[in-house]
Amino acid sequence: MTATPRPSRTRRAAALTVAAVLALAACSSGGSPTPTVTPGSTADKGAPPSPTMPSAWPLTGVRSDDVAARPALAVKIENAPEARPQTGLEDADLVWEEVVEGGITRFVAVYHSRVPKAVEPVRSVRPMDPDVVAPLGGILAYSGGQAPFIAAVEKSGTQSVIMDRGDAGFSRDPGRAAPHNVVGDPKAFLDQADDERTVPPPAQFRYAGKAGDGTAAADGTKAATLDVTLSPAQRSVWDWSGEDKKWLRSEGSSESVSSSGKRHEATNVLALSVDVVDTKYKDPAGAPVPQTELIGKGKGVLASAGRTVSVQWSKKDQKSPVELTRDGEPVELDPGSTWIELVPKDGGSWKAS
Repeated sequence: MTATPRPSRTRRAAALTVAAVLALAACSSGGSPTPTVTPGSTADKGAPPSPTMPSAWPLTGVRSDDVAARPALAVKIENAPEARPQTGLEDADLVWEEVVEGGITRFVAVYHSRVPKAVEPVRSVRPMDPDVVAPLGGILAYSGGQAPFIAAVEKSGTQSVIMDRGDAGFSRDPGRAAPHNVVGDPKAFLDQADDERTVPPPAQFRYAGKAGDGTAAADGTKAATLDVTLSPAQRSVWDWSGEDKKWLRSEGSSESVSSSGKRHEATNVLALSVDVVDTKYKDPAGAPVPQTELIGKGKGVLASAGRTVSVQWSKKDQKSPVELTRDGEPVELDPGSTWIELVPKDGGSWKAS
């Protein structure tokens, strides 16, 4: 379905969000906020200052006077058919979907505003994960992985919590077959945060001050469906629900649901066209391990509030977040959860209708 875009409200929305953006900007890319110091105070005399807390949850843009000081927790979650239904994806602030061996996908689910009691099934790290999680300055929990991939995560400034290393918080679900049965305890993962991870993560995207004022919602073309093909083995379909005011996810023609029965949903869906290359590594079955190249730039589409808009994306280095622009101007998302589809240029596609 196509409709004439509504008159632009992005500039007006930007004025409403200056305070939130400035507050979130207090957090550096390394995860440390800029402290507020009053001249003559104890902090001014050399005592450790109290951090300035953001006025909105940094990974959703949802306003709050009680943002938790905990770091971001990212968890590798499987999405092979044998892994469904997953547990805990519905509580993530951000979910990145990436192509792995054989064209199936895995998720990097990022938690901050909500922390579920359990996540399942947890799987191993992949070579593109450091580029996804480094800007968060937080924790990545996973079952294991090849030594170079693990080293790359830790070199990125991210703390690893790994089942195969004996770290706390992992168990097995007796009702599922291995390796699709690793259960993670997010609270136990967060309890292992080191001394460098005591503040909220920096914002990864810009957010409008309220729902309906984001770039796609204000200026986009009306759409009922965003149909994303990541590979011959994975098609992720998002249907707009005006009743729920959310995009509802399907795995092909089947509804994507949590183990609780809740439909997976998102306020924003962002599809980015990316290069995916083979690496010199192979998985235990001998299949080549692909790597998504996230440092660079390309085209994309943002879906919010039943509308879509074409965007450009760029990421200048590993520790920088992805920046979104439209005609050279910054793009804003509606406040809420976001799923990011990393769509291979070769063989991947999307269609809004």
